[in-house]
Amino acid sequence: MTESAPLPEKLQSIVNLFRSAPKPLRLQALLEYSKKLPGLPEKYLEHPEFLKPVPECTSPFFLVTEQDEAGGMHLYFKVPEEAPTVRGYAGILHEALDGARPEEILNIPDQFYMDMGLTELITPMRLRGMGAILMRLKTDVREHGQG
Repeated sequence: MTESAPLPEKLQSIVNLFRSAPKPLRLQALLEYSKKLPGLPEKYLEHPEFLKPVPECTSPFFLVTEQDEAGGMHLYFKVPEEAPTVRGYAGILHEALDGARPEEILNIPDQFYMDMGLTELITPMRLRGMGAILMRLKTDVREHGQG
């Protein structure tokens, strides 16, 4: 078994922040990230058919990625306000990975979020949804991130 790749710097600092925070602050931080999640660009509001669903997630969750001329991936998520923990996770992914190179995203360990100390805050079903979101994100990056 090979050593997994290090997390991108921004994501590692978010993971460290969560891991070191007391339990009540972790939930508060997750809710803060849910508020920071940007809305969808107009073109996806007008053409939601471009958004990919994540059916394994208990909340309606959609995502799409785009690659810019410099090779960076831009991430867009549609998550209902009524799902703050899932929105928070999407907010973390957006904050840490928007603009990252495809290989950085593809090298993220599939269970990285387990190091954030969320297991005592979030149900196992929601945690599985987080894993499914990352897998769908990687699939979309593979499809759109062909340099």
